[in-house]
Amino acid sequence: MSNVEVDPATRRCAAVDHNDSAPQVDVLSARDVPLGGPRAMTVRRTLPQRARTLIGAWCFVDHYGPDDVADTGGMDVAPHPHTGLQTVSWLFSGEIEHRDSLGSHAFVRPGELNLMTGGYGISHSEGSTVSTTILHGVQLWVALPEEHRHTGRDFRHYVPNPVRMDGAEIRVFLGSLAGGTSPVRTFTPLLGAELVLDPRSTTTLPVDAGFEHGLLVDQGEVRMTGTLLRPAELGYLGAGNDTLMLTNETDAPARAVLLGGTPFEEPIVMWWNFIGRTHDDIVEARQAWENASDRFGSVDGYDGDRLPAPALPNATIAPRKNPARH
Repeated sequence: MSNVEVDPATRRCAAVDHNDSAPQVDVLSARDVPLGGPRAMTVRRTLPQRARTLIGAWCFVDHYGPDDVADTGGMDVAPHPHTGLQTVSWLFSGEIEHRDSLGSHAFVRPGELNLMTGGYGISHSEGSTVSTTILHGVQLWVALPEEHRHTGRDFRHYVPNPVRMDGAEIRVFLGSLAGGTSPVRTFTPLLGAELVLDPRSTTTLPVDAGFEHGLLVDQGEVRMTGTLLRPAELGYLGAGNDTLMLTNETDAPARAVLLGGTPFEEPIVMWWNFIGRTHDDIVEARQAWENASDRFGSVDGYDGDRLPAPALPNATIAPRKNPARH
């Protein structure tokens, strides 16, 4: 998915100090971002924001739906570029058609992972299919570390088997959790999983103490290590915890997406659909896209024009860091 904000924020991200002795969950609220057009669907963006820019290498979290495509028009994102990141698509309902400049033509369906590696440069399009009535899911980005940020284009599709443990059904699409392991390659240690929690249940998950974690609640109300999270809220828990206690406070199943990873130590510059290390990296990527260079290739099969890049800010892109935890 593209970041189609007209005036995308400039962010430079770095890790925070993780010396807290007691578990503390920060609650991050979402802001609405339209995907464009008078009838366009709106996504709820919880990452990045002023309170937090990274959870591990996860740098972008969009949550959308359930949307009746007859009302919103569904998703129709024209070909657009990416650098320095991986995109992760995960659906709860509906179907999305994906095309990219590798020549990949694939579909995103509920419970199935589509992961695209941008690296030095890739372009792709996304659109909900004609068979979709309700569109509902998440779109996530992962920042690539310096040694891999110019890696080649790649695309992977994976269908995880559900893992059952007391009080929860888990689908691990990246990393490992509760006996489930994804074979899909990441370039930093990561975790990504869908959790469906039984009504009025408590589940204690063994997690990597070196990871920081984020829990995005999709439906229901979930208490994360004592802090209540409501739908569309993202709870953040710093590194240093080897268990994660989750309680479904409702009489119906609750659903959430758990993200985790080792703190990402490298400063990065993130603007529009590009992740680099300097202002000049962003300028060069934008110019390459506007000049239709071979860096991003072309997307075959999309009926329409590609997305133009927004104007650069009238200043050097400045650094921005996560706030220190108290």
